Amino acid sequence: MIEISDIFRKHGSSYLNQYSLTMLPSHRKTLFDIQRCRTPIIGGKVYFCPDCNKFEYSYHSCGNRNCPKCQNDKANLWLEKNSRFLLPVNHFMVTFTIPKELRKLARSNQKLFYSILFKTSSKTMEKLSLDKKYVGGKLGMIGILHTWSKTLVYHPHVHYIVTGGGYSKENNKWNRSRGNFLFSVKVLSKIFKAKFRDELCKTNPTIFNSISADVWYKAWVVNSIPVGKGEKALKYLAQYVFRIAISNNRIISLKNGVVAFKYKDSKTNPSTDGWKIMNLEADEFIRRFLQHVLPSGFVKVRYYGLFASANRDLLSKAKEILGCDNALPKKKQNVGKIFKCPQCKKEMVVAIVIPRPVWKSNKAPPLINGSFDVLDFNLCA
Repeated sequence: MIEISDIFRKHGSSYLNQYSLTMLPSHRKTLFDIQRCRTPIIGGKVYFCPDCNKFEYSYHSCGNRNCPKCQNDKANLWLEKNSRFLLPVNHFMVTFTIPKELRKLARSNQKLFYSILFKTSSKTMEKLSLDKKYVGGKLGMIGILHTWSKTLVYHPHVHYIVTGGGYSKENNKWNRSRGNFLFSVKVLSKIFKAKFRDELCKTNPTIFNSISADVWYKAWVVNSIPVGKGEKALKYLAQYVFRIAISNNRIISLKNGVVAFKYKDSKTNPSTDGWKIMNLEADEFIRRFLQHVLPSGFVKVRYYGLFASANRDLLSKAKEILGCDNALPKKKQNVGKIFKCPQCKKEMVVAIVIPRPVWKSNKAPPLINGSFDVLDFNLCA
């Protein structure tokens, strides 16, 4: 099975040779981290089974949020942590998208555009939610930034899970939305576009003045769909929180410098399974993957309205009205991972701990080029 780490190990050096002068530090780090994830290079533990007299190796994970191996086990932990937001009401997935005319600028000014995208989209829903025509109360909203399409093309948008109703402080009551309808997407689009335009003009007039006026006259894409109640809605959201641009199970092959991967085509005839194959040169595949690496320290999941930390008292009142348990979920005790012998299935003991390497300088470690044993790691003693 071919993995993204295999592609990075085999073609990462070539990519770095071409683009190292223009690469962001976060892109370089992701390239290095994914190459080394769960390999002897970053250390780990050696386990021993006394019954079978057998040793097993378990290597450290890199922990990078763009690594396909490190995201698989986090969804359940996130669900546990965020279960305090569960409300027994209908929820909606509302999605705001940056138009294609602005994507090149967004790609070059990520923190600016992503921050404005979050700020203006959340303010748009907050504004409409106070209108009694729609809700007449404060919503609960969790937003997640995404930047890719199914073929790894740059396509920045933000998904929100939004409560189908809101808390009215004025009347101390919960106002439900109308069935499977939350907002008019046409109205959302107009307000969102206007707020985005004004915020960009205020924050960075130079970039704003470089944009064609036509962008502000076209319709912007906003979508809203019902996604169920409480836990179901949160589970629906979790898949977006920990999804990365492409997972290992979509990689088909790496041959002669060409990566083949599968993707779902929504326009495919319903009678087929919907999967198509795309072939990209390895350098182009790496470029497309890395352009979805978020700026260092950028928060991709944000909480607004009732779910904002400043409004926990309002969330408590809403829960009381809706008859929810207001107690925070108990944290599960972390007992650590139990490593079992593959032969007798009994618990193994740690025989040796191999520490993570510490690099002497601030420079990134050398890229792997297909082999682990030929590198001079220059480790600290």
